[in-house]
Amino acid sequence: MIKLITTVTAVLNLFLVGCASTDSAPDSASTALAETDDSSFSLSVGAFLTDRNSKARVDSTNGDRGSEVDLEDDLGLDNSDTVVRVDGIWRIAEKRRIDFSVFDLSRFASTPIATDIAWKDTTFPVNADVDADFDLSIYKIAYTWSLLKKERGFLGATAGLYVADVGARLSATSDGSFEVSTATAPLPVFGLRGEYKFAEKWAMQASGELFFLEYDDFDGLLFDIFVGLDFDISKKVAVGVGVNSVRMDIGIAQDDLNGDLDWEYDGVLAYLKFDF
Repeated sequence: MIKLITTVTAVLNLFLVGCASTDSAPDSASTALAETDDSSFSLSVGAFLTDRNSKARVDSTNGDRGSEVDLEDDLGLDNSDTVVRVDGIWRIAEKRRIDFSVFDLSRFASTPIATDIAWKDTTFPVNADVDADFDLSIYKIAYTWSLLKKERGFLGATAGLYVADVGARLSATSDGSFEVSTATAPLPVFGLRGEYKFAEKWAMQASGELFFLEYDDFDGLLFDIFVGLDFDISKKVAVGVGVNSVRMDIGIAQDDLNGDLDWEYDGVLAYLKFDF
């Protein structure tokens, strides 16, 4: 994580140096960025390959502490998966924009468990065949205001929501016992976002967002860091690759889900971007 944060900091410093060094004489790269800014909306559709490490605990309704469960090792959920991801940008003014992302990281597995698992009000015994159905849908939206905007790029402050829609269902095939837990975590995040057009057809972008406080029924920590590279095929179409790293350690205190979610994923994103 420290290495990744250092990398993003270096990228944002590149934006600052690059933007500050841009003079008033237009060149092909700044002209290409201006053409992109003329588009009020951008939509990206891509394949998101994720590597995940997830732990969870769900306490009982009477307050008894549940088991710390490694979702991959204890319940057999896949560590890696490829999903469809949609990202968009709405440029509402010269220095203001709204970014959003939508993707689904749900998984299912069925496996005999190697230890007793206390999950909510049910204890699943060792060697029981357990079906684990974990739903995780991610919705992100952020408002960005450009603190620094030059011909080749910008650096802005962001504020938004990272919404994790979580659902978990554990069931034992032998006796039909099951537990269902759901929660929607709308976490307020703050951070920085930047873009730098370093050549006529090439642009680098990066963002870093953070949640680190107690809010409503939630408390804990969330990092969301993204670095991407775009290549313009034409004035309205680009291809790109990026990396996205997220760390989420969130405590939840709700009637249906009282416990802790400690999830992280690192992903590589390949996408097509269309400007309108």
